[in-house]
Amino acid sequence: MRKTQQRTAILEEIRKRKDHPTAYDIYHTVREFLPNISLGTVYRNLEMLSREGIIRSVDTGGEQKRFDADTTDHPHFRCLSCGRVDDLPPDLMKQTLNAAGKNLGDRVVCGVNLEYVGLCRECAARQRFLKERDN
Repeated sequence: MRKTQQRTAILEEIRKRKDHPTAYDIYHTVREFLPNISLGTVYRNLEMLSREGIIRSVDTGGEQKRFDADTTDHPHFRCLSCGRVDDLPPDLMKQTLNAAGKNLGDRVVCGVNLEYVGLCRECAARQRFLKERDN
């Protein structure tokens, strides 16, 4: 894979962030110092970096893909209200895999994409506040 200015900028931006940005998030930020970069260039580079295993593509159940510089196996939590995606401790994935392993039989698992969904603290607190206010 050839090293280009655009690819380098995209990769540096992803590595700086912990919020699992979308392609548009990356485009919006990288465009500040590479004003001629296109959204298509960002998408193509993100897909290439993901295919090469340099970054991880995080599928969020039909919504926009998000990207993660941490390529180790670890679970994610996605908020159903605001869409925020957070990393969860790898031990949680190990516990889940150990429990599931008893039911896998002779299947060979090559990778896992584990996502927990629910409400983040902020959205859960906001919902509690709205319920209390309406009562």
